[in-house]
Amino acid sequence: MEQKSNPPDGQSMSVAELPPSSKLVFKILQYEGELTQKQIAEKAILSPRTVRSAVTRLEEADEIVSWTKCGDARKKIYTITNETQEKTADAYPFPQ
Repeated sequence: MEQKSNPPDGQSMSVAELPPSSKLVFKILQYEGELTQKQIAEKAILSPRTVRSAVTRLEEADEIVSWTKCGDARKKIYTITNETQEKTADAYPFPQ
Protein backbone atom coordinates (compact mmCIF):
# COMPACT_ATOMS: atom_id res chain seq x y z
CA MET A 1 0.00 0.00 0.00
CA GLU A 2 1.33 3.42 -0.94
CA GLN A 3 2.01 5.80 1.92
CA LYS A 4 1.09 9.45 1.59
CA SER A 5 3.82 11.95 2.29
CA ASN A 6 2.64 15.19 3.83
CA PRO A 7 4.64 18.42 3.73
CA PRO A 8 6.14 19.72 6.98
CA ASP A 9 3.82 21.77 9.19
CA GLY A 10 3.14 25.23 7.84
CA GLN A 11 4.07 24.30 4.27
CA SER A 12 1.74 23.31 1.46
CA MET A 13 2.35 21.09 -1.53
CA SER A 14 2.61 22.57 -5.01
CA VAL A 15 0.53 21.39 -7.95
CA ALA A 16 3.58 19.61 -9.38
CA GLU A 17 3.73 17.36 -6.30
CA LEU A 18 0.07 16.31 -6.47
CA PRO A 19 -1.37 13.20 -8.18
CA PRO A 20 -2.32 13.33 -11.89
CA SER A 21 -6.05 13.64 -11.14
CA SER A 22 -5.41 16.74 -9.03
CA LYS A 23 -3.26 18.23 -11.79
CA LEU A 24 -6.04 17.61 -14.32
CA VAL A 25 -8.65 19.24 -12.07
CA PHE A 26 -6.30 22.19 -11.54
CA LYS A 27 -5.77 22.59 -15.29
CA ILE A 28 -9.52 22.46 -15.97
CA LEU A 29 -10.17 25.12 -13.32
CA GLN A 30 -7.33 27.21 -14.73
CA TYR A 31 -8.90 27.04 -18.19
CA GLU A 32 -12.61 27.15 -17.32
CA GLY A 33 -12.70 29.33 -14.19
CA GLU A 34 -15.45 28.67 -11.63
CA LEU A 35 -17.00 25.17 -11.66
CA THR A 36 -18.93 22.80 -9.40
CA GLN A 37 -17.64 19.29 -8.66
CA LYS A 38 -20.22 17.87 -11.06
CA GLN A 39 -19.03 20.18 -13.86
CA ILE A 40 -15.40 19.28 -13.15
CA ALA A 41 -16.23 15.55 -13.26
CA GLU A 42 -18.00 15.95 -16.61
CA LYS A 43 -15.18 17.95 -18.19
CA ALA A 44 -12.40 15.75 -16.78
CA ILE A 45 -14.26 12.47 -17.37
CA LEU A 46 -13.44 11.47 -13.78
CA SER A 47 -15.60 9.85 -11.13
CA PRO A 48 -17.20 12.12 -8.52
CA ARG A 49 -15.09 10.41 -5.83
CA THR A 50 -11.85 11.15 -7.71
CA VAL A 51 -12.88 14.79 -8.20
CA ARG A 52 -13.77 15.10 -4.51
CA SER A 53 -10.33 13.77 -3.57
CA ALA A 54 -8.60 16.07 -6.07
CA VAL A 55 -10.36 19.25 -4.91
CA THR A 56 -9.64 18.34 -1.28
CA ARG A 57 -5.92 17.99 -2.06
CA LEU A 58 -5.91 21.24 -4.04
CA GLU A 59 -7.68 23.10 -1.21
CA GLU A 60 -5.23 21.69 1.35
CA ALA A 61 -2.39 22.89 -0.88
CA ASP A 62 -4.00 26.38 -1.01
CA GLU A 63 -4.17 26.19 -4.81
CA ILE A 64 -7.97 26.52 -5.05
CA VAL A 65 -10.79 28.01 -2.99
CA SER A 66 -14.45 27.09 -2.70
CA TRP A 67 -17.64 28.73 -1.57
CA THR A 68 -21.31 27.83 -1.38
CA LYS A 69 -23.47 28.92 -4.28
CA CYS A 70 -26.12 31.52 -3.43
CA GLY A 71 -29.58 30.05 -3.55
CA ASP A 72 -28.37 26.44 -3.39
CA ALA A 73 -26.35 25.53 -0.31
CA ARG A 74 -25.79 22.03 -1.70
CA LYS A 75 -23.49 23.28 -4.45
CA LYS A 76 -19.94 24.43 -3.94
CA ILE A 77 -18.10 26.46 -6.54
CA TYR A 78 -14.35 25.93 -7.00
CA THR A 79 -11.79 28.24 -8.56
CA ILE A 80 -8.05 28.82 -8.51
CA THR A 81 -6.82 31.34 -5.95
CA ASN A 82 -5.67 34.74 -7.22
CA GLU A 83 -2.19 34.04 -5.84
CA THR A 84 -2.02 30.74 -7.72
CA GLN A 85 -3.26 32.34 -10.95
CA GLU A 86 -0.43 34.87 -10.79
CA LYS A 87 2.33 32.38 -10.00
CA THR A 88 1.19 29.76 -12.54
CA ALA A 89 0.50 32.04 -15.49
CA ASP A 90 4.01 31.45 -16.81
CA ALA A 91 4.72 28.09 -15.16
CA TYR A 92 1.72 26.31 -16.73
CA PRO A 93 0.96 28.18 -19.97
CA PHE A 94 -1.88 27.15 -22.26
CA PRO A 95 -0.95 25.75 -25.66
CA GLN A 96 -1.31 28.26 -28.48
